[in-house]
Amino acid sequence: MSEGRVVIVTGASSGIGRALAVEAASRGWRVLAVARRSERLENLARDVHAAGGSVETLVADVVASDTPQRIVDAAMRAFGRIDAVVNNAGHGVPGELLAQSDAALERQWQTHVAGPLRISRAALPALRASRGSLVFVGSGLARVPAPYYGGYCAAKAAIRATATQLRREIADEGIAVTYVDPGVVDTEFSKASGMNRERDAIAASPQRVARAMLRGIDRRARVVNAVPLHALAAMLGEFFPRLTDHAMKRVVARPQEPSQPAADAISSTQPPQDAPDGASFEGALAPLSRRMERVKLNPSFVRGLLNKGARIELGPAAMQWAGMPNKNERAALHEVLDALAAAGYLESAGDEAWIVRRAAD
Repeated sequence: MSEGRVVIVTGASSGIGRALAVEAASRGWRVLAVARRSERLENLARDVHAAGGSVETLVADVVASDTPQRIVDAAMRAFGRIDAVVNNAGHGVPGELLAQSDAALERQWQTHVAGPLRISRAALPALRASRGSLVFVGSGLARVPAPYYGGYCAAKAAIRATATQLRREIADEGIAVTYVDPGVVDTEFSKASGMNRERDAIAASPQRVARAMLRGIDRRARVVNAVPLHALAAMLGEFFPRLTDHAMKRVVARPQEPSQPAADAISSTQPPQDAPDGASFEGALAPLSRRMERVKLNPSFVRGLLNKGARIELGPAAMQWAGMPNKNERAALHEVLDALAAAGYLESAGDEAWIVRRAAD
């Protein structure tokens, strides 16, 4: 039934997205895997091709304005059709909700809500033609928000409502809309978002979630609860808020500073370090000042990179700074450039590349 059909998977370089791309390809789907990290996409493609599957990759950031059309163009150019779009890319910045900057909240909203909507809109004509499916990956935290997850819970609640709204609006066009609650999953995301979750024993494997998602797509399901017991726990938490408030104090700890190095331990949609909205150059880098001191990354070097209109690529920039940079040095520079992007100095131009939109103050 899957033979020859085409699925687009965002956030495909790790976790649920990678598992879904591999599982779909093994069932005869042709896959367009989208993520920010080229090296991981290359590894994914090698694995899929070695197993006899069909996959194309696209390095892109789901929040970039040109990404939706790039995704559709790449799929149509490679396969000539689109049968399913899985909006899986995730992003989280830990911390108390009211302490989150506008930039941090905006990035989470763009990743989980606005970006998927733009991608879905771009793919709509192709999905009409194939009577295909739109899939939105949510979270149990959409029902039962956890403290210290910043704007992540609010964004996931919004995409849950969005999926329901879209399903009711475009049902007559022959397009299925599926909302996925993956449950608690054993992926890199918790570490990447800086959270300290005390109980990982109940976490499901990404492969289990991927299989449930593909069954849901085949059945054109409205909702997929990938791990039914986890979904039941979320439902109970929703109905018994007083008990849930007490339980959260025991289950969820305050966020800790993410461990180092982060470059190969970060999800495909690594959150940029939080920087105040509209911050000055110094303000944007303030949350990273200790990190920069440890690796001897001088702010004056970073300032020198900010020539309006210039393209910054992580590899050459790291070599210009450190000669032969190690993983920790690359990771630190990546975090700095992401912080400057969150503050409006840079715009993502794909995996590990940025365009300078304004010079340092």
